[in-house]
Amino acid sequence: MSLWHGDVSAVDLPAMASRTLIESLGIEIVEVRDDALVGRMPVDRRTVQPAGVLHGGASVALAETLASWAGYLAIDRERFHVVGQEINANHIRPISSGWVTATVTPANIGRRAHVWEIRIVDEVGTLVCISRCTLAVIEQRSTYATPETRG
Repeated sequence: MSLWHGDVSAVDLPAMASRTLIESLGIEIVEVRDDALVGRMPVDRRTVQPAGVLHGGASVALAETLASWAGYLAIDRERFHVVGQEINANHIRPISSGWVTATVTPANIGRRAHVWEIRIVDEVGTLVCISRCTLAVIEQRSTYATPETRG
C-alpha cells in the first residue's frame, strides 16, 4: 500500500524546485517508493560552511524539503496544503565532499499534522544527520507551483 495520494510522479517535483532554494542547493529527487521519498544533495561550495564541511543549515534545508514534498504527495492536493511547523536535526558526523542522500518516512500521518523522519547518509551509507519535521495540514488547495504558475 502506498503512502501517496493519487498519481504521484517525481517528474513534477523538479519543476516546482526551479528558481528556489531547492534548486540553488542542488537538491534532487532520486526515488519515490511506496513507503518513502529519497533525495540527494551535493556537498560542494553551495552547501559547506567555511570550515569545509557540510553546513548544518543545508542538512536542515534538505530534510525540510523532503518532508514537505512527502507531505505534499501524501495529501489530497485539491483540498489541502502542508506547511512546516517544526524541525529538529542532530548532526552526527561531518562530511566534506560527495553527495548526501536523505530518506523520509512517516512517523505519523494525521488529519491535521504529519510527523516525518529524515535520515541523511553519506555515499557509503554512514549516518550524517537525523531529523524530524512536523507539518501542519491546512484546509486550502495546495499552493505549490511551478515557475510558470508562480509568476
